[in-house]
Amino acid sequence: MGISIRAYARHRGVSHTAVRKAIDAGRITTEPDGTIDAARADRQWDTQTDPAKQRGSKAPGARTRVKTKPVPKAAIRSMDETLREAGAGDVGGGGGEVSYLRARLANEVIKAQTAKVKLAKMKGELVDREKATTMVFDLARRERDAWQNWPPRVAADMAAELGVDAHAMEQVLDKHLRMHLAELAEIEIELR
Repeated sequence: MGISIRAYARHRGVSHTAVRKAIDAGRITTEPDGTIDAARADRQWDTQTDPAKQRGSKAPGARTRVKTKPVPKAAIRSMDETLREAGAGDVGGGGGEVSYLRARLANEVIKAQTAKVKLAKMKGELVDREKATTMVFDLARRERDAWQNWPPRVAADMAAELGVDAHAMEQVLDKHLRMHLAELAEIEIELR
């Protein structure tokens, strides 16, 4: 046999209405006789109630802390990186700790960043990466083709000005141009 709803409310530091709401919502369960096992109800309350909505003596930061599962280190690093980028890296602690405040702030920052990207996309300020990559590739190919067609077009005129054989001039220009284009081909463009 457990304790009454009002007695549990006093134990928990909340109103009896809050306890009734928790029972109705299924966050805590009662004994078959309608009483409450305080230890079991405390565990259920702590695991099934949003810390932001808790008030009273059992709320996080009051007298006790809510027991939570360990957070993966990758999630902590991601959250810290998000907060650092937003200029709020030292809010609510840090150094590997996760508080509800820091997690909530990181979530709000991500929402704001997402909204900013969506707005920029709607305004037409963003460039499609795949389309830009294709355009740069096509531009580079046309540039290369234009340069490869240049020696045959100008070799005769250059040879006449210098008084040398036109065919030899074209061969030398073509050789040096291909070496130069090979050097340029080594450049990698990263669109990130």
